[in-house]
Amino acid sequence: MTTVYDVPADQLIMKAAEELKKKSEVVPPVWAAFAKTGVHREMPPENPDWWFVRSAAVLRRIYVDGPVGVERLRSFYGGARDRGSKPNAFRKGSGSIARKVLQQLEAAGFVVQEKGGRRVSPAGASFLDGIAHTLKAGAEQKTA
Repeated sequence: MTTVYDVPADQLIMKAAEELKKKSEVVPPVWAAFAKTGVHREMPPENPDWWFVRSAAVLRRIYVDGPVGVERLRSFYGGARDRGSKPNAFRKGSGSIARKVLQQLEAAGFVVQEKGGRRVSPAGASFLDGIAHTLKAGAEQKTA
């Protein structure tokens, strides 16, 4: 059985983002068009579908590291803030984005909430493993 661990993360995330676009529960909020992803960023994302890419990346992160909460996701999606002549310092990413993505993935049935945070549900694991299987099968056909 092919799992998330068997395919490159970037390919899996892009394919999962395409599939999440088809889900009615996963929709970018109104403010997503002009919101930065954290204080360490100077501009909002240039990709118009960045919400779906982030949702897919969060779903994969929960699959790999789960259970995780908003604070761990903020740390993962943080980065170095440019402080001018002072040395750069790490800053966490946006908590609102992480929270809304988790809520939408929970509404879609891909994650479930438990005491230590959110973990991937059987439906979410099946969703990601199915995408991984199609990616691996496509790669094997190209090499054959």
